[in-house]
Amino acid sequence: MRRRSLLQGAAALALGAGSGRQACAEVTGLDTPEALIEAARDRASLPYTPFDDTLVPPFDALTYDTHRAIRPRPGGAAQIPLGGPFRADLLPPGWLFPDPVAVQLPGQGAPVPFEPALFTYDPRYFPEGTPEAVDPTMGFSGLRLTTPFNTPDRWDELAVFQGASYFRALARGAAYGLSARGLALGTGGDAPEEFPVTRHITFFGADDAGVHMGCLIDSPRAAAALILRITPGRKDAPDTVMDCTLHLFPREAIADAGIAPLTSMFQHADIGPGFIDDFRPAVHDSDVLVMDNGAGERLWRPLTNPARVELSAFADENPRRFGLLQSPDTFERFRDAEGAYHRRPSAMVEPLGDWGAGAVMLLEIPTIDEYADNIVAFWRPDAPLEPGREHRFAYRLRWQPAGLDPLPAGAQALPLVPVRSASGVEPVDRAGRLFVLDFAPVHGAAVPDAEALALDFNAPEGAWIEGVALYPLDATMLRASFVLVPEEATEIAELRLRLRQRDSGALAAPVWMFRWTRARDGGV
Repeated sequence: MRRRSLLQGAAALALGAGSGRQACAEVTGLDTPEALIEAARDRASLPYTPFDDTLVPPFDALTYDTHRAIRPRPGGAAQIPLGGPFRADLLPPGWLFPDPVAVQLPGQGAPVPFEPALFTYDPRYFPEGTPEAVDPTMGFSGLRLTTPFNTPDRWDELAVFQGASYFRALARGAAYGLSARGLALGTGGDAPEEFPVTRHITFFGADDAGVHMGCLIDSPRAAAALILRITPGRKDAPDTVMDCTLHLFPREAIADAGIAPLTSMFQHADIGPGFIDDFRPAVHDSDVLVMDNGAGERLWRPLTNPARVELSAFADENPRRFGLLQSPDTFERFRDAEGAYHRRPSAMVEPLGDWGAGAVMLLEIPTIDEYADNIVAFWRPDAPLEPGREHRFAYRLRWQPAGLDPLPAGAQALPLVPVRSASGVEPVDRAGRLFVLDFAPVHGAAVPDAEALALDFNAPEGAWIEGVALYPLDATMLRASFVLVPEEATEIAELRLRLRQRDSGALAAPVWMFRWTRARDGGV
């Protein structure tokens, strides 16, 4: 697709010559990364036009059950060959997914026309069978990728791209959990969040090693192209790796961009304060934000389900890595046979090149159930992203099996890692909160002598720390404990703990960080 023809089509859209849905479907020729990037650049040079998301019956009134009752048909929308050991299933629109997504297959010059006959319809919900022909420009809600990467004789799901600019993927042997996004705008701000939407997905090709694809993203304040190379995990390297490049073109100056955003769920665990009445000891897709900052430190921030919305900023320059970790990997930690939380993956963002000054942002939203994604982590540049130019962010996104062993090594060889963070009301006078941190040696090494280590705390504003102790818990673990006592008027206290070698002062574990806030009943 050439620049002039795209501009003509977009200009016609801006003048009202056809619906946004039709204009999306009529964009053709985006069969190379360069063409997709140019399409995003050209789209950003024109005023944003909302897309017509009005669906026709029966897709306009689907529920959870009826949407699930529409399935890609073999020989139609199911198991479409992409090249190499990769296939795609196109997904029907409707229910939570009204936004049209045009899908262009390898070697094709135009998107796949939408046809009801591409799918099967469960007769329990669709007694009249396949719906009549509808507008071929209606588009799909997204797609899923399959490949036999767990066993050689079964086509397993690898990734799903569906809903706004969301996507999620699996490490080898994992179950679906947290998601990623192509772009976030206004996350955690005072105004309603802006959710950029994927309008066009192109497969550039696939080979034995991986899939090469791109997403055209649009939103009122920006357009973008996300180019991905996806390499599935294998037996000797279970991580599924996405090499991503975001080409972002703002329509106006953007000071609240979220780059490489990750979205997850944390309902409850040992960190407290506990208010969830549940038979399971823990329910979460992720439980720790891990950051390897530009100074070479590894930061360890347990997640919470707070009493009110909390937005934290971890200032940095040229971050090395950040991500959301699912640290427990045993059934006993969750005791949920259906949810399989112990198999939900971690995801780590590794910037490729220098990202400059900014902050890793963490948004924590209160939730009473496990169905709401209430955790978001992303990179926010310090300088506003100005219009009229391209802003490029390259990074590697690793989807890893749950547990601590798959966590990449940091800049420093730290002998210990916090395997459990727990807290509860101090039982004697109940005026403080007792924190208990259990540290285990990395990869089964010997537990260091507690006498050779020291705990170093910051001085939290409006609170003090007492009762500090460090001692062997058993032959495999050390325990650190302390009590945080907040002043009566204190609502928030930022904690920062360093476990150091006494002789050298070198760190022995990641820097443990936590934001204490008052419980829902006003207690500690």
